Amino acid sequence: MLLAGRVAFLTGAGSGIGRAGALALAREGAEVIVTDLEGSRAEGVAAEIVAAGGRAEGMALDAGDAAAVTAAIDRIAAKGRLDILHSHAGIQIPGRLTEVGTEGMDASWRLNVRAHFVAARAAMPHMQRQRKGSIIITASNSGVQYDRGMIAYCTTKHAVVAMARQIAVDYAADNIRCNALCPGFVDTPFNEGFELQMGGRQALESYVERSIPMRRWATIEEIADSIVYLASDQSAFMTGHALVIDGGESL
Repeated sequence: MLLAGRVAFLTGAGSGIGRAGALALAREGAEVIVTDLEGSRAEGVAAEIVAAGGRAEGMALDAGDAAAVTAAIDRIAAKGRLDILHSHAGIQIPGRLTEVGTEGMDASWRLNVRAHFVAARAAMPHMQRQRKGSIIITASNSGVQYDRGMIAYCTTKHAVVAMARQIAVDYAADNIRCNALCPGFVDTPFNEGFELQMGGRQALESYVERSIPMRRWATIEEIADSIVYLASDQSAFMTGHALVIDGGESL
């Protein structure tokens, strides 16, 4: 197993990509701490892992609550170690400059940038003591291109790619890697913002077929495989990278 004996802490892991990543990490032997704003979802994912013979704990956690996130990470690390952080929670608010209020931009910044900063900052001292760790921050392929009518989302996703690269260069000498996960379109409820902005499900399906060279959605399993890759020693010499998995959309 690629991750035997390692401990992973995940935010936003109660559904979609986060859930798929949690299950994939556990299958490779990691003990997985599954957190989500909805505690029942996190506990459900943890129960799936345990039922399959893995080790997991599920708990409610607001990724935007800095004190709660720091306390949760410190509690887990105090039990022994913390090897992997996948800071995944995010928000998608559609609209152009004149259509997004300051509250929408503030909410985007709070969850798409600040929350990742807080989680990485909390994890770093524990990983430094071990002289090893992998931090994975979920951005988006919107962090390497520009989506029409998505100013809050694109701005914050570009910012978090820059933050991941800065963390990477600052802590590479400590043998701690930080990479940005940049998925394209994956068919999960998270796309509701894009669907609304594009005018409904049929318009979104048409966009996927027209704009993505591979002419399809990514599967959550394909993104989960990339999470395992970034978490494991398979990517031991990769840091500061924006790993884009989008079927060629951003090309």
